[in-house]
Amino acid sequence: MTAKIAYDDVEVGAELPVQTFPVTRATLVQYAGASGDFNPIHWNEKFAVEVGLPDVIAHGMFTMAEAIRVVTDWAGDPGAVVEYGVRFTKPVVVPNDDKGATIEVSGKVAAKLDDNTVRVDLTAMSAGQKVLGMSRAVVRLA
Repeated sequence: MTAKIAYDDVEVGAELPVQTFPVTRATLVQYAGASGDFNPIHWNEKFAVEVGLPDVIAHGMFTMAEAIRVVTDWAGDPGAVVEYGVRFTKPVVVPNDDKGATIEVSGKVAAKLDDNTVRVDLTAMSAGQKVLGMSRAVVRLA
């Protein structure tokens, strides 16, 4: 597979489509089972509060994975991502209700690099707070 976006067709400043990802307690349990990360801060409200958190929080790696979907959906090929990194700035707090939380992710082409690659900067927000900092991906385009 290769990216469906052509390098020559992309301009610095181009915005990727914004996506919103729902997160519920059930989502966290499913992720815990898939990842093997059963830390109680991700499912036990009493424990999370006892260690100083406002409530149960989403796994950082889950948040990171949801954010990169904006890039992989845009590029049309997950294999086009050649580099990806973030800093975890704020937790995604997931209340125990029917709504849960949402993560809203936007992206922008920040630079055109060598070898048909571009750097995409991502912004991930939840409850009005930036939850990932320095979120950047390098993507090889067609």
